Amino acid sequence: MIHLTRIGRASGRRGGDPERHDRPAFPFDIPAVATLSELVLDRPVTILVGENGSGKSTLLEAIAIAAKATTAGSSDAADDETLAGVRSLAADLRLSWASRTHRGFFLRAEDFFGFARRMATMRSDLEAGLAQVLVEYADREAFARDLAAGPYRKELRELERRYGDGIDTHSHGEAFLAFFRDRFVPGGTYFLDEPEAPLSPFRQLAFLALVGEAVATGCQVVMATHSPILLACPDAAIWSFDTTPIRRVEWRDLEHVTLTRDFLNDPEAFLRHL
Repeated sequence: MIHLTRIGRASGRRGGDPERHDRPAFPFDIPAVATLSELVLDRPVTILVGENGSGKSTLLEAIAIAAKATTAGSSDAADDETLAGVRSLAADLRLSWASRTHRGFFLRAEDFFGFARRMATMRSDLEAGLAQVLVEYADREAFARDLAAGPYRKELRELERRYGDGIDTHSHGEAFLAFFRDRFVPGGTYFLDEPEAPLSPFRQLAFLALVGEAVATGCQVVMATHSPILLACPDAAIWSFDTTPIRRVEWRDLEHVTLTRDFLNDPEAFLRHL
């Protein structure tokens, strides 16, 4: 369980123009953020939902920074330059934990694609390094050649163990699921922003199964999503950012769900108005 409280340390006020002095700056100008005083994440899975700009991803990013979560395949969220805009909100949050863990990570879908590219570059560099060693040691004894090539082969074996032929050789959805199969560890805390982005509906169901397996090993997952499929995660607490202040809602009452259901039942009723 994570208990989040605002401590009022960051003012978020604009300076300069006296007429604008009392107007809060981003992200404190977002109604969901401005009215938030505390939030208890007491379920194994908590889902933040709302329209673009409603503040769900902003709050998720700030929580990840305040939790000192590692960004997947990178450094701490607190050091990620792309998160600079929400650090003032992170400084205004205090997190208390029922059981603190440093396992887990923070992941945005776009970060995963960058991670996949880094893994492809790493594999290419290791293969090039190994080839160079084999050329340079071609006239040396096998023992010396194997000793020099060992570190490259070890790293390549580890990449193959984790990602098979290469995470970059799979479709985005397959690579994304492979990433989580390897990275979900018992007792970890995971902050995920719109993980449905690279996933087809079928693979979203597979991802839900992975989340269920992670929860069974003591993991906690906090995610922001638009997906009616991911929103249906069993026993998840869903917080809507489409109201001020934010409030707990049931899956069946979400506009995302009712709109999707109504569209699938009668698409022509929507399309003829476009």
